[in-house]
Formats: sequence, C-alpha cells, structure tokens
Amino acid sequence: MRHLSSRRRHLPKLPAPGMTLIELMIALVLGLLVAGAASALFITNRQTYSATESIGRIQENARVAFELMARDLREAAGNACGTPQANTVSVVDPAGAGFNWYTDFAGGIRGYGSTEAFADSAFGTGAAQRVSGTDAIDLKSSLSSGITIEEHQPTSANFKVNTSAHDLHEGDIAMVCDSNHAAILQITSASPGTNVTVVHNTGGSVKPGNCTKGLGTGCDSSPSTNGSPYEFGCAFGGLAPGIDCSLPQNKWTASIAKLKATRWFIGNNGRGGKSLYQSTLRNQAGVLNAETNEITEGVENMALQYLVQGAADYQAAAGIADWGRVTAVRIDLTMIGEGRLGTDGKALERHLEHVVTIRNRSL
Repeated sequence: MRHLSSRRRHLPKLPAPGMTLIELMIALVLGLLVAGAASALFITNRQTYSATESIGRIQENARVAFELMARDLREAAGNACGTPQANTVSVVDPAGAGFNWYTDFAGGIRGYGSTEAFADSAFGTGAAQRVSGTDAIDLKSSLSSGITIEEHQPTSANFKVNTSAHDLHEGDIAMVCDSNHAAILQITSASPGTNVTVVHNTGGSVKPGNCTKGLGTGCDSSPSTNGSPYEFGCAFGGLAPGIDCSLPQNKWTASIAKLKATRWFIGNNGRGGKSLYQSTLRNQAGVLNAETNEITEGVENMALQYLVQGAADYQAAAGIADWGRVTAVRIDLTMIGEGRLGTDGKALERHLEHVVTIRNRSL
C-alpha cells in the first residue's frame, strides 16, 4: 500500500478542463451587453450636453437680441428736449436724391408686416437680405447728448452753438428742439473743432438737402425757400407778438443733436441659416448710407405686435393707422440651435417674447 501511494504521488497531473463553446458565447454576450450599456450612456450624455449647450446658446443669442433691440425701441421718437411728438416737423426734402427710410422721421417708428417688403429693398435670398415671412421695424430718435444753441438766425439758416467741440458734420441728419417745438433737418455746413456755426441751408451739394430754411412747419406746408420761420432759443420761436429775442428774459433753452436711425430685420446670413440684422445710418464724408451688421445668429423668425394708446390689446403692423400713437412693442423671436441637436436628434427651437415700452410716449 505504501508503495502504491508513492507511485501515485509521482504521476503527472492532467490539465484542467477548458471553457466550453457555450460558456464562451455567454461571456461574449455579457461583454457586449456591458459595452452596449456604456456606449448608450456615453451617447445619452453627449446628446444631453449638446442639448444643454444649444439651450444656452439660444438663451445667449436671445438675450443679446432683446437687449440691443430694446435700447432702440425705448428711445424711439425721443428728443433731447422732451418736445411733444405732435410738434415735430421735418424739412428734409422728400423729393431730393438720397431721401430714404433713414432720412424720413415718420413719427419715429414704422413697422412692416411679414409680407410687406421695404420700399427701398425687396425680400431676397442673398446674404443680409430680408427673409420673406418675417416682420421688421424702423426706429428713429434724437441722440440724448444735444449741443446747446446760443443763437439762431432763421433767414441765414444757421445756428451758433455753445462750443466748437461738437460732433456735427456736413450731411448729418439732425434734430433741433426746445420744449415747444422740434424740427428734423440736414446740416449743410459745419466745422467741428474750428467754429461754432452750424448751417441748415437749402440747395448745395448735400443730399437729399432741405426743402426750406424755415423750421416752423414741414416741407408740405412751407414750399418756399424761406418757409415758415421759427427761431430756436427764443420764447415761442419768436412768433408771439412783442417778443424781443435779444432780451435775456425771452431766451429759451434749445439744443441740436444727430438723428439716430436703425432698422431691425431677419436676414439670410450666407451660411445656410438666418440671423437678426441691424442697419444703422452712417455719414461718410457727407454721403449718407445704411451700414448693415449681423447681430446674432439662429433667429429663424421675428413677429412684432404694437400697442396703440387707448387700445385694449396688441395688434399687427397692418392694423396701425397712426404710428405716432404706438406706446409699446411686443417682440416674439423664434430661435433655433443651429448645428446643435436636442435629445430627439432634431434642432432645438424656442419661442421667446419680450415687451418694450416706448419711453417717450409713456410719460
């Protein structure tokens, strides 16, 4: 017995049995399940991140759009003197070459419905051209930093301002005002940094030019060269009987400032998408033009509604008979996450609204 046990201890050990085919297949299936779960978790996390990033971009773009549009809307139809809207006239020649949306004050605000093209620019598919089916708006106001008028000579059509360090140039569209009256005109001569004289004459090479020297009424009411007089800086424009404008007690505060004109619309951005655009009046060496800039991308549509004094609800541009009575604007932007898909694989879309009150008509 002892001899047999010793021999068994010296016999070679047989190898352990290997994995069967069934066991191998089960292991592969389990491995695939684990890998699939990990892949699904990764894809879900990536889609969630993409959707979150897209929402953040949409909110950022909307915030920029609303903030910049609101600034122009709040200032619409405003002037440095607080003159009532009904007492504002324009002597910028509507028949002159170069008369355009930015030279027409037109109540300070003008909306366009989704099917109403700009008078000077049709709908188009090119870069920065307005997209059909989207609303748009023109806004004009006087810059708040006006220059004080020391003396006005209506017959020679010039002002003497209180400083030569002004920013008024030949060709600028400007608003001159006192607490009683305001006039839109084009400056025909000025030398900032050199002298204090600012001229608003008729004729000359500046376009579109002024229809009259007189600033009492607009072009329709004063077709003659001298027109209807109004002396800014003098009580009641010097029109009241017995007013001597040379006396200190008859002096009224009056100022002159550039006119700010902006246009907001949805245009093609040239990259296959749509963006919010702003056109701004610029004076380049005496020549007026509109400079158009892309403000923010991913704005698919813009719908605008207007609240008129005394009305119970907002209405579209087609229902506004008098733009001088609009007191607030409701902006509805359709924003999309361009190139950024949501968790459903589609581009995110959001409708965001903002209401802006026109400050100069809510006092």
